[in-house]
Amino acid sequence: MKDEKIYIKNLCEQSISCSQIAQDLYERYNVKRGLRNRDGTGVLVGLTNIGEVHGYTIDENEKIPDQGKLYYRGYDVEKIIEGLQQSGSRFGFEETIYLLLFGELPNAGQLEDFCKLLGAYRELPSNFTVDMILKIPSRNIMNKLARSVLVLYSYDDLAEDISIPNVLRQCLQLIAQFPVLSAYGYQAIRRYYESKSLFLHNPDPKLSTAENFLRLTRPDGSFSPLEAELLDQLLIVHAEHGGGNNSAFTMHVVTSSATDTYSAFAAAVGSLKGPRHGGASLHVKGMMDDLLKECGNTPTDDQIASYIEKLLDRQAFDRSGLVYGMGHAVYTASDPRAVILREKARQLAEEKEMLDQFHIYEAIEKLTPEIFERKKGFARPLCANVDLYSGFVYNMLGIPEALYTPIFAIARIAGWSAHRLEQLITGGKIIRPAYKSTSKRRPYVQMADRT
Repeated sequence: MKDEKIYIKNLCEQSISCSQIAQDLYERYNVKRGLRNRDGTGVLVGLTNIGEVHGYTIDENEKIPDQGKLYYRGYDVEKIIEGLQQSGSRFGFEETIYLLLFGELPNAGQLEDFCKLLGAYRELPSNFTVDMILKIPSRNIMNKLARSVLVLYSYDDLAEDISIPNVLRQCLQLIAQFPVLSAYGYQAIRRYYESKSLFLHNPDPKLSTAENFLRLTRPDGSFSPLEAELLDQLLIVHAEHGGGNNSAFTMHVVTSSATDTYSAFAAAVGSLKGPRHGGASLHVKGMMDDLLKECGNTPTDDQIASYIEKLLDRQAFDRSGLVYGMGHAVYTASDPRAVILREKARQLAEEKEMLDQFHIYEAIEKLTPEIFERKKGFARPLCANVDLYSGFVYNMLGIPEALYTPIFAIARIAGWSAHRLEQLITGGKIIRPAYKSTSKRRPYVQMADRT
């Protein structure tokens, strides 16, 4: 077609015109945009036994900021990590998966058997790596991950069976395979888009998820104990975040239609990929790179404050007006995941002699609330969220940016699995909220009478 770009441009203008809805209509019909109330609290749409996100209290219908807490099956995540640290060198992500799926922390024997099962499930089907990953590379690992999950459907003789025993088996296999799919997807990027050497290590069934991932993504497969411990803790704090986060809610919505497990997980991966959800750590990294480019490698607090003002004025980085890594839909006074990562990031920064960079992140966390209040003219609790420090930790671990969001998926699939099972067991109905149509009724127009 001649002038295709002009034609598409005209179609785009038509699409924009017919898709616009007057903003005052949302107020008139009391629409809960984003499924959120006017005070920022979430609309209650379900119940869950899996995770609890606490960020505020309600007193006499007033939202009161509070220190953030995250609970898995009633256990404080901060206490889970403290318990691991007190026990020595034990990795905790696997027992976190067990807790989320089965409701209790495993004893030593249960954990050993569970880890053996995950280890046995890590291996991909025969020829899958070559045929489905290396022969069809993707510049974005999250897209490759979603596609790989959908292809695994074809390798499962019971793919459509949504009985609980079969779905649990499918969930455990995908939990075990996500690190391998992500790591091999990265190797395809290295080979085909970066013209670097290809190296493929087999997963070691004796290693933890964190250890295996580091082994699979590095040329020599080596890693330090501190690196593996820190990645393990990152996986723990990312494993679950209540039923209302976008990807978990996606899992509930798609599962409620009684679709197969692979379609449900692919949908959740697509949700997590978005920069307003799991992709936010990449935006923090990009924002930080832009700050260093403008202010130098050792900026003063005044320079950082000036840069934050430019961000809020839409004059820096992506001109979005956002300070990435700051603020959260639920947490107000603090994000417990950010609190945990901040201290671990400090330890690793000391080891790698990167404290100057760490102090920049601390300054952003300290300065942004005050600047936001001054520029916007109203006070609002604004804490650092997990993404402020997670990208910095990934950077110190030498993990490529392409793997930031896939690591989130490797962790969050534990929570997704629990939510899929919960929806199948107790959900009952297909999820179908209401949308009010704002279009006017019109009579049909015959072709000859259309202008």
